[in-house]
Amino acid sequence: MSHVAPITPSFAELGLNPQLLQALAQEGYTNPTPIQAQAIPHLLTGRDLLGLAQTGTGKTAAFLLPILHRLAATPHRATPRCVNVLILAPTRELASQIDQSVVAYGRNLGVSHCVIFGGVNQFHQVAALKKGVDFLTATPGRLLDLVGQGHIDLSKTSVLVLDEADHMLDMGFVKPIRQIVALLPASRQTLLFSATMPEEISSLASGLLRNPARVEVTPPSTTVDRIGQSVMFTDAANKMALLKMLVKPPTVSRALIFTLTKHTANKVAEALTAAGSPAEAIHGNKSQGQRERALAGFKSGAVRVLVATDIASRGIDVDDVSHVFNYDLPNVAESYVHRIGRTARAGREGLAVTLCEPEHRAWLTAIERTIGQPVPVVTDHPFHSEEARLSRMKPPVMGGGGRNQQGRQGQGQGQGQGRGDARPAGRPAQQSRGPQRKPR
Repeated sequence: MSHVAPITPSFAELGLNPQLLQALAQEGYTNPTPIQAQAIPHLLTGRDLLGLAQTGTGKTAAFLLPILHRLAATPHRATPRCVNVLILAPTRELASQIDQSVVAYGRNLGVSHCVIFGGVNQFHQVAALKKGVDFLTATPGRLLDLVGQGHIDLSKTSVLVLDEADHMLDMGFVKPIRQIVALLPASRQTLLFSATMPEEISSLASGLLRNPARVEVTPPSTTVDRIGQSVMFTDAANKMALLKMLVKPPTVSRALIFTLTKHTANKVAEALTAAGSPAEAIHGNKSQGQRERALAGFKSGAVRVLVATDIASRGIDVDDVSHVFNYDLPNVAESYVHRIGRTARAGREGLAVTLCEPEHRAWLTAIERTIGQPVPVVTDHPFHSEEARLSRMKPPVMGGGGRNQQGRQGQGQGQGQGRGDARPAGRPAQQSRGPQRKPR
């Protein structure tokens, strides 16, 4: 008996509001992605949902479209200082991206919206919140800060969305999230999205969700088939020279390079620029304006190479990234999946190249175990190190034993208190589609 692939319904067949369908048409979107087709029917009924999906699968529209549909059907709007829909995101960039999607999809519905995050003066954010908003997208630190000042009332919030929950866990946001949830009505609808499902996320979900629907479009810790992966072994002293050789055009049209630390990100960007490959760095020590300008330049194509730490990379949603380079291996295996998923989007193919020095060989082994396959080795380059390839050295311990060096330390400390960053206070920030066009 032959297997017949399921027919994906159109957005109209999902029963969405005509004004939403008009906005989707204006955006040039056609058919829903798998996560949208699976999640939207559940969410239209008001059911809680656990969504497992990588970035780039269209999960933002998967939760925004049904929420907008239901909000349009209600006769009331938010009252002063109150919020109807609260969306929590781990970083400023991702929060801004979600807010932009609210604007795009809700353009014909007259919904009010606001995005709040740290690193900028709170004056305009407070002013926007005075009358109340339908959609508030926020990072946990600044949200708790403004709640503490009396500018936000969450007692009437009807929907809570936790986006990229696994990354919020890595950043030490479990305690702030629980503090925020304690301020919300028990009768709310709750949605939790995560690319991976470690034990801590499973525990968090079980405490927040009531009889949730579960939608999984990509098994956790697997990689996109269209990404060509490779690893090049080299000594630490030769990594920069190898990278300079690899990023030269025209082979590399647009590249995203990952480093472990902010200092290394700056060093790599400066070295590439000096070598004739202009690059910008994006990380937590950059001002919000600097980060936004660098990201805007990368999206427009004015900046061909962007160097980022893991946290700063969240919110980088660019379809035509031809290459992802891991200048430093991530010391958390799941981060590798997040990183390389920044290429091969919108039906395109992409390449992910990892540079591995002897000290980090064990991290590569952990990554291969996580993705369930070996990363192909390329030895045909002038900086190959056989020592690095054969090394079984134990890698250095990073970040005091947390899930990653930017992650769990700081959990349980202050939550913002005017610092206004997407992290608990007391911790340094370290920086985050199918053939048819689809919503993010």
